Amino acid sequence: MAGAVAIPLVHLVVRALESERALDELFTGRVARFVTTTVTLAAVTTAIGVFVGVGAAWLVERTNVAGRGVLRVLAVLPLAVPTYVSALTILAAFGPQGIVADIPALVGFWGSAIVLTLSTYPYVFLISLGVLRQMDPAIEEAATTLGDSPWVVFHRVVLPQLRPAMTGGGLLIFLYVLSDFGAVSIMRIDTLTRAIFLEYRSSFDRATAALLGLVLVALTLAAISGERALRGRTAPARAVAGARIAAPVPLRQARWPLGLGVAALGVVGSVLPVAVLVHWAVSGEAGVEAGSITARAAAVSVQVSVAAAVVAVVAATPIAFLSVRHRSWFARVTETVSVSGYALPGLVIALAMVFAATQMVPALYHTLTLVVIAYVIRFLPESLGAVRASLGQVDPALEEAARSLGRTRFQAVLSVTVPLVRSGALSGAALVFLTAMKELPATLLLRPPGYDTLATRVWTAASQGTYGRAAPAALLLVAVSAVALWPLQIRRARQVASKVGG
Repeated sequence: MAGAVAIPLVHLVVRALESERALDELFTGRVARFVTTTVTLAAVTTAIGVFVGVGAAWLVERTNVAGRGVLRVLAVLPLAVPTYVSALTILAAFGPQGIVADIPALVGFWGSAIVLTLSTYPYVFLISLGVLRQMDPAIEEAATTLGDSPWVVFHRVVLPQLRPAMTGGGLLIFLYVLSDFGAVSIMRIDTLTRAIFLEYRSSFDRATAALLGLVLVALTLAAISGERALRGRTAPARAVAGARIAAPVPLRQARWPLGLGVAALGVVGSVLPVAVLVHWAVSGEAGVEAGSITARAAAVSVQVSVAAAVVAVVAATPIAFLSVRHRSWFARVTETVSVSGYALPGLVIALAMVFAATQMVPALYHTLTLVVIAYVIRFLPESLGAVRASLGQVDPALEEAARSLGRTRFQAVLSVTVPLVRSGALSGAALVFLTAMKELPATLLLRPPGYDTLATRVWTAASQGTYGRAAPAALLLVAVSAVALWPLQIRRARQVASKVGG
């Protein structure tokens, strides 16, 4: 799989070397501004997203915050809303001449940061939730018996164990912001992705755009190196199979305000966009939208997204084993190459896939299989981060104990490790499915003729200013993504209930 991820990188290098003018362009102030804006936006969004995601996960999983069951679902619902839909609807509600309020400053950097934070903090929330559920509460209880307050226990005991979730989820947020196109375009902020898109659209000379893509790759490698350094070499406390759940930390009078704060994230990130879309659908030209066409687009979206989720988790599992269990140069290179595709814009990956398919496997050109391959290359880090965080909590001694009882290595992994990492794998699959449902640039270029997805239908109508026609497909896109989240959250709630009852 890492070899497939390398295809866009090779394509960028070949294209970038085609023109000497592109090299001159690299050292201009214009490119420096793009890089500065992109890195600053990614850093600010990541810092806020990690803080919000870890805090919300701890409140929901380890405290008696009001409405825990509802918050567990509501906090992840913003994942169901594409960034371009979120940006459009938040601007409609709070932007200049907004439906709810008029906040001119919302357009630009801070508007982009708000939209991207609301869209990405659930990455950290989901991964942190899985790690918190696997922690052995005995360590925290021991600290409590020594007189430490709940906040001291969180800072000294829980937070260090959450380091893989924080760094892995933070890396996902950082790379997502690097590669986002929809929100930054709508919010009118010049980042590298917008510059790449304009270069591709305005000129047949793709060398400059390819070179800007390589700048994104360089930023990706720097982010991966930084994440690896922050992750550190110290392994977190290991999970114990069948460990009971920790007793909730009492919040007293703060349980309602903190619960409302977590709920506000879900409301602004998901309920508000849905309300605006319903307003557009009712007041616009939604009636001319053919229901059968929208239903077919939904079927295509689900088909390719499910396939991408399954393939991504299967491909991520051996890479996660290499990363966690075998600290070699080969493992580091494999992990780095696998993650690097996440920072490439979907447009760049799509063009590389077109080049590879037409030159090497013409039968793949204009097929849904090529769309799935592009999705897996693009979103493999989402499944890899979740699987790696869960695998890092599994003590290898558990497998060794199973092998001492006569199990083979494969049987030990299947009976001991797989059940313990299943939560992380499901989280990774859910992340890939939801993100693939919303993917736009790669789908626009790679989809076969006549095969629209919900994302392409939304973008086409919105780009023409006919929001009423875009609303039904957007609402269906949000609904399908939300329904996909629901069974996963219900399953987790039952697991928690069974542990409490036991």
